[in-house]
Amino acid sequence: MLCVIDFCRARYGVQLENGPFQRRIADFLWMMIFGALSLLVLSAIPFFRSYILGVSLVFMLLYVWSREHPDATINIYSLLSLKAFYLPWARLCLDVIFGSPIVPDLLGIIAGHLYYFLTVLHPMAGGKNILKTPILIQNLVARWRIGAPGNYSSQPERTSGGAFRGRSYRLAR
Repeated sequence: MLCVIDFCRARYGVQLENGPFQRRIADFLWMMIFGALSLLVLSAIPFFRSYILGVSLVFMLLYVWSREHPDATINIYSLLSLKAFYLPWARLCLDVIFGSPIVPDLLGIIAGHLYYFLTVLHPMAGGKNILKTPILIQNLVARWRIGAPGNYSSQPERTSGGAFRGRSYRLAR
């Protein structure tokens, strides 16, 4: 189960970072913080009580990704092709069929929809963006230079002396 969670987090999280959130690292961090906090609040409701929220956070990422890429075609177990818009609900059904609890998946879908509604749908309908990324998060990302391009030079640094003085060869890309 953890392998599937890590694969989904890596796949959909990276696609969100490289797609809609490219050059917006502070917004992506704020989405994750808001998702974690909303999942904690939702899990305090007795009906939604859940102690492990990793699956829920992955489902939140999956839900936001499916809304950002609604027309992408997804192939599930090489048996079923469907639009990405329906992927969270298909995964929910598959988890129920395989005997997993439904509550963590529902928590993730609710948190993802809450984020997407407050940041995309409500402003598109003429409302105000309620979940604007706080200045504190933007300043932290800028201060720590998270997502900033590195200072990579084409030639490695030369050091004088040292135990190893081998040659290096650059491989063709």
